Amino acid sequence: MDKDYYFDTKTIHAGSTGKNPNNALNPPIFQTSTFVFDDIEHVEEVMSFQSNDYVYTRGNNPTLRLFENRMAELEKGKGAVAFASGMAAISSVLFSLLKPKESVIAHRTLYGSSYNVITKILPEYNIDYKMIDLTDINKLKSNIDENTKVIYFETPSNPDLSIIDIKKVVEVAKAKDIKVVVDNTFATPYFQNPLVLGADVVVHSATKYICGHGDVVGGVAIAKDMDYIHYLKFDYMCEFGGVMSPFDAWLLLRGLKTLGIRMRQHEKNAMEIAKFLKTHPKIRNVKYPGLENFNGHDIAKRQMNGFGAMISFELNGSFEDTKEFVESLELIQLAVSLGDCETLIELPVAMTHRGYPRDKLEEFGLTESMVRLSVGLEDYRDIIEDLNKALSAI
Repeated sequence: MDKDYYFDTKTIHAGSTGKNPNNALNPPIFQTSTFVFDDIEHVEEVMSFQSNDYVYTRGNNPTLRLFENRMAELEKGKGAVAFASGMAAISSVLFSLLKPKESVIAHRTLYGSSYNVITKILPEYNIDYKMIDLTDINKLKSNIDENTKVIYFETPSNPDLSIIDIKKVVEVAKAKDIKVVVDNTFATPYFQNPLVLGADVVVHSATKYICGHGDVVGGVAIAKDMDYIHYLKFDYMCEFGGVMSPFDAWLLLRGLKTLGIRMRQHEKNAMEIAKFLKTHPKIRNVKYPGLENFNGHDIAKRQMNGFGAMISFELNGSFEDTKEFVESLELIQLAVSLGDCETLIELPVAMTHRGYPRDKLEEFGLTESMVRLSVGLEDYRDIIEDLNKALSAI
């Protein structure tokens, strides 16, 4: 876009290159695997990147390109690569930046599958790792060695909502020529832009807030370096084959149109619910960046434009009590995902983070009684009533 529009305008118009076919308001779904050529000269132009035309949807497609361009603008990057899932994006980015005998430093608390990739799959390719508390910058400095090539983290992190100071991590990393990769799924580009703060690559599970309706699985990686984007797309996404379908890209473009307004309402609801949980006698240790007593509140206030809609909390009780609580809910649904219109709840140690060693949970910022709540778009009073009723049952 020639003009630097505000966020809500960009979610609807960014990346568009002109009128849609037949003057359609919405872009069409280019539901095709293959594109045809005029002649061999045309083939050479396209395959040597002298033309922006298309060859095969695994490499690119007009619907995918529009989604990628829109995400790049929203994250203030230069380019993006769409993937079939968030984990396809995360694993491809890590493999693209690491070689055998090199290592990655990651925050101790990550989404369970990201944790498994780093601690189980990368070592099979002779890539080492360290899982440390990245909220402690001195600990980061002391753990860097000559083999460290990537620092990877989520902020806010899943599920304990750790807030990591992106600028400080970048400052340390740049001095050592280390790449910084940030998973921005919880915050979304509405609340946070890690590339502006110096990160090299931003990844999203687009399944979550980017979609917003629980009907797509997808991922995306964004960067300011177009040479890297080209490398990631054609040497990793294409060759590993984790391509997003045109229909899913179209659904994500639809979801993006309401991202700003959804995030504002999500956050408004979350703040009311966090305040309720904080004062409830059966709840301890409410984790929400918008609460002033939250450990990372000041950093979140500085590097984010809002606090998001994810809350974690612990019950004053056992794992069995926590199970009884989540199973007593009626409006709130028990599910592993997040970012949908519906409010979703889960027990990380039994669900998304079951791969973490149960005997070492505290080392990773987890407990058996920790609950993760993805606050939806229902009236917050109904959500609070459901929580209160379930808490009364234990």
